[in-house]
Amino acid sequence: MPTISRRTFVAALGAAPAVLGANDDVRLGVIGVGSTVKGGGRGKMDARAFRKIPGVRVVALCDPDHANLDPEVQQFAKDGLKVEPYTDLRRLLDSKDIDAVCVTTPNHWHSLATVWACQAGKDVYVEKPASHNIFEGRKMVEAARKYGRIVCCTSNSRSPTGFREALQYAFEGNLGQIRYVYGLDFNARTSIGKVSGPQPIPKTIDYDLWSGPAPILPLMREFLHYDWHWIWPYGNGDIGNMGIHSMDGCRMAVRQDTAPQHVMTFGGRFAYDDDGQTPNTELVYLDYKPAPIIYEVRGLPHDKSLLSTAWNVNYKQTMDAYRGVRIGVVVQCEGGYIAANSAFDNNGSLIREFQSTNPPENVSFIRAVRSRRSSDLTGDALQGHLSATLVHLANISYRLGKAAPQGEIRERIGGRKELRTIDEAMCDHLQANGVDLNMMVAGPMLTFDPATERFAGEFHEEANKLVSREYRKPFVVPEKV
Repeated sequence: MPTISRRTFVAALGAAPAVLGANDDVRLGVIGVGSTVKGGGRGKMDARAFRKIPGVRVVALCDPDHANLDPEVQQFAKDGLKVEPYTDLRRLLDSKDIDAVCVTTPNHWHSLATVWACQAGKDVYVEKPASHNIFEGRKMVEAARKYGRIVCCTSNSRSPTGFREALQYAFEGNLGQIRYVYGLDFNARTSIGKVSGPQPIPKTIDYDLWSGPAPILPLMREFLHYDWHWIWPYGNGDIGNMGIHSMDGCRMAVRQDTAPQHVMTFGGRFAYDDDGQTPNTELVYLDYKPAPIIYEVRGLPHDKSLLSTAWNVNYKQTMDAYRGVRIGVVVQCEGGYIAANSAFDNNGSLIREFQSTNPPENVSFIRAVRSRRSSDLTGDALQGHLSATLVHLANISYRLGKAAPQGEIRERIGGRKELRTIDEAMCDHLQANGVDLNMMVAGPMLTFDPATERFAGEFHEEANKLVSREYRKPFVVPEKV
């Protein structure tokens, strides 16, 4: 997160009604402290970031694993701060001494925690992706509206980077019409390993609470924490982990507060045999009009000899980039393109660089909590739901797909020139890693009704089964919030 001075914080928060907590403070509870395994611990980072905002007090921490919770409670004590510990988020939400919550749980808990928080009269700052599936994302929006709560959904594309300002430059017609929007997540990851049987559940964790809305399953991976990202009952793969940030930026670029009517995905989990279920390579076509979104995930290094190196491989040494972007958005227009916070002509010459004018997301959240205006947020519940929906659409097409030869895939791509070019580059990347291209999964072109948020046409019965999930009582996302 960018370094922000106290003066900037105060200016961003502005004049606010004195309605919250002792001394008008916003009293915050953090749900999901997280483990530091493999770079996790998002809850710790969010808690420490919120503590820096004037007028905010972190007063409660919640995590079903004492191995995560207890050290952070002790750290607060060392810092001279009292914080109430919880293992059950329902007990935290019952507290009258908490005004708002920050939800940093695994994905499968995001929506239910948000709905319950809204019902308990709390405002919510929820980490990406907003939801684990399409149904529960819509329920988040309904709960926020019904109970009049402020719900902020995070995304790096809405952070103060200058990207929004660069987009506005394109929207004003300075680069001509937008032809397509290309999202990239080139983030090399190594195998999560393969276990020979169910692993022991750590004695420090309440596994029933951790599982929550998901079924209670045997632990079939080495690390319970973080590696849930690559297991379907809990996570959404890399496109829902790192990818959601730039997927949200892609949707910002097409300027449509709706889902597309068609989606098609190609990909696979290549180069290693491990306990992960989600693809590490994914190419997605989202059929927005007049400019489609093409999104690509590359989870392998360029050189297969690097597969055995550290968990997160250095981008510069291993990954190709497009227009200088490795994780982010490129908006290709007739007369140039936007990449990160800059505008370029088609020869790659810099036209203009843009500085941010919007506050950090956590600051905008606190400002909205005080003003009671969702318009003060950089991204509210609806925006979070719509962008997460694109992730879910992509994964549903993939999960309904089957391995297909490249000839068949090229036939499906048809006359979509930009998609064909990006597919060819992705195939070159896979071949550099020794991947048999005939093992690529080709997902069907699915038809989606944005109004009902249900699938229609071919494969609709199978696809609609993945719009929601079977919930485990009492951890049920309700039909009526």
